[in-house]
Amino acid sequence: MRIQVSHETVYRYGQPARGVIQTLRLTPRNHESQYVVDWRIDVSENCQVAQHEDAFGNLTHVFDCDGPVSELRVLAEGEVDTQDSNGVVRGVIERFPPSLYLRETGLTHADPAICDFALEARTAGEGSTLAILHRLLERVHDAVKYDETSATTSATSAAEAFALKRGVCQDFTHIFIAAARSIAIPARYIGGHFFRADGAVQQEAAHAWAEAFVPDLGWVAFDAANGLCATDAHIRVAVGLDYLGAAPTRGARYGGGGEELDVTVRVSCPFTPGQGQSQSQS
Repeated sequence: MRIQVSHETVYRYGQPARGVIQTLRLTPRNHESQYVVDWRIDVSENCQVAQHEDAFGNLTHVFDCDGPVSELRVLAEGEVDTQDSNGVVRGVIERFPPSLYLRETGLTHADPAICDFALEARTAGEGSTLAILHRLLERVHDAVKYDETSATTSATSAAEAFALKRGVCQDFTHIFIAAARSIAIPARYIGGHFFRADGAVQQEAAHAWAEAFVPDLGWVAFDAANGLCATDAHIRVAVGLDYLGAAPTRGARYGGGGEELDVTVRVSCPFTPGQGQSQSQS
């Protein structure tokens, strides 16, 4: 599938900032089922954008600009060819053993409720790792309601979202990761994009899902918000232990005040007329 993406982030400051520094994880990489045809990053301010790789192998872009800055726009856009691999992820950069992804973070702490939930999924049927993960995927999808108007934020933990039983794709992903790790299955956070053939808007800005490690198979991608393994409709951009390690943009400003953030994401397939998605966050 040929997927087109336009991901624009706009910062507006009530009082101009004296300076801004940003780290971007907005650029996908090639792997066996994903080929980046064309991609670019554009920043509205006059600054130098330096490309690096972080510890997880994500392509990052870093820039800083001097003020006064009243408005800052960051645009990432391009085209990616994808293939359906039944969720199995191969050919990505691996710098760490799977055991690293058992490490708990503040956002993926498994409280007793999540531990019990995961244990039920492990003992409810066939005991293979893959079967357990598919049950966990189904149970998270069924137990949590997708709700863009919920009170969750980027700082909401898996335990908090699970108690609410509602949230957005980030919350589903944190819950799935916390549950998997609690039963000794390595799992990690993936940030990216998802093309919806029906054009429905179901995510705020970019999408998120998890990858879990299955012995003798490798990493398999599970999208708990949509209740399915990743398909050729998913574009994999960044990986981390949780959202903070794969966030599309992270940074700081010096001075200024009254910051507002607006994110607009368009995901479309040029060979499927009339189909695509438009997502916005403000």
